[in-house]
Amino acid sequence: MDSYLIQVKGKASLRDVHFSLHGKGLSPGPGKGRKPHWAVRASDMSKRTFNPIRAIVDSMQVTPNPEKPLISLSIGDPTVFGNLPSDEEVVRAVKDALETGDYNGYAPSVGYQSCREAVAKYYTCPEAPLEAQDVLLTSGCSQAIELALEVLANPGQNILVPRPGFSLYKTLALSMGIEVKFYDLLPEKSWEADLKQMESLVDAKTACLIVNNPSNPCGSVFSRSHLQKIVAVASRQCVPILADEIYAEMVFEDCKYEALANVSPNVPVLSCGGLAKRWLVPGWRMGWILIHDRRDIFGKEIRDGLLRLSQRILGPCTVVQGALRGILHRTSPEFYHNTLSFLKSNADLCYAALSAVCGLSPVQPSGAMYLMVGIQMDHFPEFENDVEFTERLIAEQSVFCLPATCFEYPNFFRVVLTVPADMMAEACQRIRQFCEQHYQSGEGAQELECDK
Repeated sequence: MDSYLIQVKGKASLRDVHFSLHGKGLSPGPGKGRKPHWAVRASDMSKRTFNPIRAIVDSMQVTPNPEKPLISLSIGDPTVFGNLPSDEEVVRAVKDALETGDYNGYAPSVGYQSCREAVAKYYTCPEAPLEAQDVLLTSGCSQAIELALEVLANPGQNILVPRPGFSLYKTLALSMGIEVKFYDLLPEKSWEADLKQMESLVDAKTACLIVNNPSNPCGSVFSRSHLQKIVAVASRQCVPILADEIYAEMVFEDCKYEALANVSPNVPVLSCGGLAKRWLVPGWRMGWILIHDRRDIFGKEIRDGLLRLSQRILGPCTVVQGALRGILHRTSPEFYHNTLSFLKSNADLCYAALSAVCGLSPVQPSGAMYLMVGIQMDHFPEFENDVEFTERLIAEQSVFCLPATCFEYPNFFRVVLTVPADMMAEACQRIRQFCEQHYQSGEGAQELECDK
């Protein structure tokens, strides 16, 4: 662009006016007449970023009942109460890696080659083979999901997201300028996806389908046949799948976990996982993306895109990377068994207790660490919605459950199953007392009347 300086004679003095040539015309340039001033504003991306859990929880103006100790069933962090320590071999693997002194520097942005090999070896199977080049290490599963979305979707496109579902999908998508379309999970079918509705949402701008199995917040586990039906939808519509499998293998003894890639010979899958839940170390921030692309649909472009995106930061903690081989291959089977036995025991306790409460409809979980409870709002007319219900539950009984509005599914609440068993029993008893106080069997009825 050419710039010209023209001196214009004024009444008091000469003043300089800058003009810039744009095509055939002239337009004023910056000149010296601009008065500097502060105008620092938050970016558009930051303004689009919205975490529904934080927005709802932070807006709750409520104080727990001071006469009852608070029982929090709201946080999906299994370490909060100290009753679920990780395996001794997991801790020893980190100590060993630290003491070698080999993991104090920067690692490649996608992770050390040897550590990627360890993850590939752990998850490879004949139905879905993996090599080190198919693994990208990330700072927790959350970053894995973020990178997968960023490489698959552009602003203006849309993604299909489960409802109820983990709120991070929406938070990330909206910050990136990506539209979110919700497909329903059906409580009457143990939270299976509404496949017909899911397929109806696909259009020319659909970038990917997110499948979370086992589910947060539902605690549900899809059968192999249901996963095959989901893959069939994606195959017909030529839509890749982002599989959030952070709760992989965390299923109860009467259920079987199936990785989505195992039933997807044609549809490419980015599987996101990590150490956080199964190994009970969410603060260690170790996640990964497994690239399953047997038909070479992703090709070189998606792999190169993930590499470039990973180079914005230098990956997860190097010491934990160095411990990965030991963590994956030395963790005792008893540790996995004991963790799942504890979660199932709490799930059974909670489900049985709340199934006997008038006005509540819990859905039996099959895995993960959560249970969803339906609220028959017609029987609690003094509460407008699930948010008010859970607020009053805190105020009166000091029990904190997340309202499922946080997961785009009103009139339910989520229970976290990781608390000690005695606290779970006490929490269920308090929830029962709360419901007995507020339940109304019909219009104008004041006394508890139900068939439970």
